[in-house]
This record gives sequence, structure tokens and C-alpha cells, in this order.
Amino acid sequence: MPVARLFGWAAFGVLVMALLAPVLSLAVAALEGTGELWPHLVAYVLPQALRDTALLLVGVGLMVIGLGAGAAWLVAAFDFPGRRFVEAALLLPLAVPTYVVAYAYLDLMHPLGPVQSGLRALFGLASPRDLPFPDLRTLPGCILLLGFVLYPYVYLPTRALFLMRAGSLLEAARMLGAGPVRSFLRVALPLARPAVALGTGLALMEAVNDVGAAEFLGVRTLTVQVYATWVNRSDLPGASQIALVILGSILLFVGLERVARGGRGYAGSGRREQAMARRHLTGWRGGLALGLGLVPVVIGFAAPAGYLLASALRRALSVGLPASLLAETANTILYAGLATMLVVSVGLLVAAAPTLLNPRAGKALIRMAGLGYAMPGTVLAVGLLGPLALLDATLADGLGLGGTGPALVGLGTGAALVIGYGLRFLTISVGATEAGLARIPRSIPDAARMLGRGRLATLIGVQLPLVRPALLSGALLVFVDIAKELPLTLLLRPLNVETLSTHLYGEAARGTYEDGAAAALLIVAIGLIPVATLIGLDRASTGRKLGKAPVARRDILARALEISAEPDGRRVG
Repeated sequence: MPVARLFGWAAFGVLVMALLAPVLSLAVAALEGTGELWPHLVAYVLPQALRDTALLLVGVGLMVIGLGAGAAWLVAAFDFPGRRFVEAALLLPLAVPTYVVAYAYLDLMHPLGPVQSGLRALFGLASPRDLPFPDLRTLPGCILLLGFVLYPYVYLPTRALFLMRAGSLLEAARMLGAGPVRSFLRVALPLARPAVALGTGLALMEAVNDVGAAEFLGVRTLTVQVYATWVNRSDLPGASQIALVILGSILLFVGLERVARGGRGYAGSGRREQAMARRHLTGWRGGLALGLGLVPVVIGFAAPAGYLLASALRRALSVGLPASLLAETANTILYAGLATMLVVSVGLLVAAAPTLLNPRAGKALIRMAGLGYAMPGTVLAVGLLGPLALLDATLADGLGLGGTGPALVGLGTGAALVIGYGLRFLTISVGATEAGLARIPRSIPDAARMLGRGRLATLIGVQLPLVRPALLSGALLVFVDIAKELPLTLLLRPLNVETLSTHLYGEAARGTYEDGAAAALLIVAIGLIPVATLIGLDRASTGRKLGKAPVARRDILARALEISAEPDGRRVG
């Protein structure tokens, strides 16, 4: 076997071990618990956590399907004043992390906050007790806020599918006398089922990963219980046992989805079909459509972002910005940048693994790369403790430091945080790179191989320059997702190091909302970067042939949809 090939298989083995190590570590740590621990969790912790988690996921799932699919149909099927603005603005909630929205609305809806104070002034009421107002710190309140933040995960792929494939079928339905509502329910929605299922799955993974919003709003989900059991009670075996319940539930959900699908895929024609003929709405109907389109934007983005901006300006003008804000921003950029470089480099090799190694092993590795994203950040952090400690001890012995040396890659070091980020967000880079590689005609790498280049040399010298836009797109998405990540950062950050997300979490825990407004606003500003890029790419690709459109987040989602529709790894249709 050539040396390069042998090195490739060795790297394949190391990466597989790195992806599986957190799961194995969770199992080992869970078995170390005392016999009394598990009965206590079953009796007092898991029932409420399972109930709250299940209700949260059902509620969020219904909300994102209704908001996402409804918004996609609104902008795809109807033409009304302001449609192009609404079409782009509906993506803006992607820029706001769930915990930032919860943080903003807790202060916005506080009894002494601007909303209730304004209503009392309007009705001439003096005391907060005189105005009955629903409490946001409830499970329905959490479902409502998460739904208005996460619906773009359904809106984005569903709208793309409507625009590319629904035109001829909807035209036939209209010729047969079906109205807009019936066409949506009987034709468009069943056609969009793969995109809706994909987006809903991504939204639910984000909901399961959430710690900040759920904790701020008093919802004791399984993920919150993992964090509380480890940090507040210093009980690693108990946290591992709850984490295994979460991981088992996720795997059960994936398995049930595959069984329900029955191995069926979704066939496509491979070409862009007739575009949808939009129905023109004018007068009050056009105004109603514009209002309906703006409601999710206002609730999911404009209201929290505007309030954070006002709070940050008020804080800056009165006492100035926090002195630590600059250092926290630098820490956020530093760790996100290091992890992004790692993720993009490894993602390129994983996406090219079917060519570098063999198709079967490469496809298996690509699927396995999604394991980290499927695991909530809290679960992944708990699972990394054992492997990182073992790696630390091995490196210390190899360097002759013994048991007295400092931590090298274990808990409390920057390396641990970068590794955690890398495992969690690897699949985003893999998806972007794979979408870019799929656009390169097969004849180009084949010609390079015929001229004597090896697989790795072809990848670096020929395919890498062609796939650079996809790499940059994936790097941008990874960087921003890392900058917004809260659970992993809370649990694996170096000692005495604060980032924007952990600063915001600390201010919310203390109830000093105005002091954290600037950090929250910076997180939103960072999140706006990929959303603005996505909007620009989306508009630039309008009217182009699909093969010439730039690679954006929808391409990654589309590729993920293709993979999910091909359970045996073969293209359908």
C-alpha cells in the first residue's frame, strides 16, 4: 500500500475514534455512578425533564412548520407590495441566538419594562398588579420564542423547493379548479415534505441544544438538567446518565424516521422546472399579506434587536460600556477563528474521503461527521471530559511531566474548547465542501489522474482552487455558529476567560440585563454577517442556471436533503 494511502487510512481511524470517543466516554462515566443515583434520577429528575423536553419539541416543531412553510408559500405563491423585502427579511431571525432573544424579551416584558409600563400608562394603572399579563417564564413562552427564532430553518429549504419544483404541478391544480388554499394543502405541502422534514429536524436539534433560553425561562429540559447536574451538583456520572438519555432519544428519533420512510427516496428530474406564477394581491389583501410576512420578522428579530440597541446606547451614554467587552470580543474571535480553520481543513478531507479512500468508507465518515451536530453542546462537553483527560495524561507522560504538569488539552484549556467546537460543527463544513465538490465536472479530476497526479495531489492542486467559494461559505457559517455557541463555551472554556456569550449568560443570571445588552448586540451583529451574505447570494443566483449559482446555505441544506433521501448512499432518480 502506498505511504499516502496508508497515512489516509490512519487519519480515517483517528477521526472515527475522535467522533465516537464522546459517546463511549458517556457510557463509561455513566457506569461509574452509584447504585442510588439512577433511581433518584428516574424518580425525581427525568420525569419532569422528559415531559418538558417532549412538550417543547412538539410545540416548537408545530410552530416552525406553520411559520416556515406558511412564510415560504406566501412569498413564493403571491406577489404583493414589499414582497422582495419580506422574502429577504424573513431570514433575519437566523442572526439572533435563542438565548439572546430570551434575554431581550425577559427585560422587554418585565413588569417594570417598557411594554407593561407603557400599557399601564395608557390605561391609567399605577401598580403592576393592576394589569394581568401572561408570564413569559413558562413552557408556552419558551415554545413561542424558540418558534419565532428557528422557523427560518424550515422557510429556507421549503421556499427553494417551491420555487424550483412546484410550478407545473400547481398550474395543473389551478386548471383543475383548485384555489390557493387547496393547492397549498393538497399539492404544495406534500411536495415540500422532504424540505419541511429537513428544516424541522435542524430546528429541533437547535431547540434540544439550547441551554440559555430554557434556563432563563424556567423550563427544565434534559439539556438544562445535564448542565445543572454537572456544574451545580458536581455530579459527572449523573450528568452522563442524563446525557445518554438525550443521545438515545435522538438516535431513536432518527431510527423511527428511517422506518417511517421505509427506505424510500424522492426522485427529481435533475432540471429546474417551470417557475411558479404568483398571484397578484393589491389593496387590503396586499397589505394583509405584507403584515403577515412582517410578523415573524418583528417578533423574531426587529423587537429584540431594537431593544438591545436602545439598551446598549442608554448604558453607553450613562456609565459607558463594560471595560471587559473588548477582551471578550477578542476571545470570541480568537477561539472561533482557530476552530474554523481546524473545521474547514478537516471538513475538506472528510468531504473528499469517498475519492481519497473508497466510496463506502468515505460515505460512512461523512455520515459519522454529523454525530457531533446531532449531540447537544452540553452532552458533547460531558462526553469529551474523559477522552481529553486521557489525552492530557498521555501527552504529559510523553513529555516527562508526570502528574504535576499543567493541563495541555483537558478541561480549562483553549485546546479543549477548539476540539469541542471542531467536533460539533464539522458537518457544516463537510456539507458546504461536498456541495462545492459536486459542482466540479467529473472530467476535471479524471483528466488530472490520467496526467499522473495522485488523489491527494488532484484534490489540493486541481479541486481545491475550484471549491474555494464553497470552503469560504462553509467557513463563514462555522465561524458565526461558533461565535454564538453557548453550552460548549460555558463548559469547556479556559479558566478566567470570558466570551461574548458567557458574559451575556452571566449578566442574565445576575438579572443585570442592561449591562449585558452590548454583548448581546455584538452577538447579533456577528450573526448578521452570514445572513446578509446569504441574502446577497440568493438574489445574485435568481434567474441563473442552478449549476452556475453560488454555493450558499441552501446548497448545504439541499445536499443534506439528498443524503437523507438516499439511505443506501446512492443517488435517487
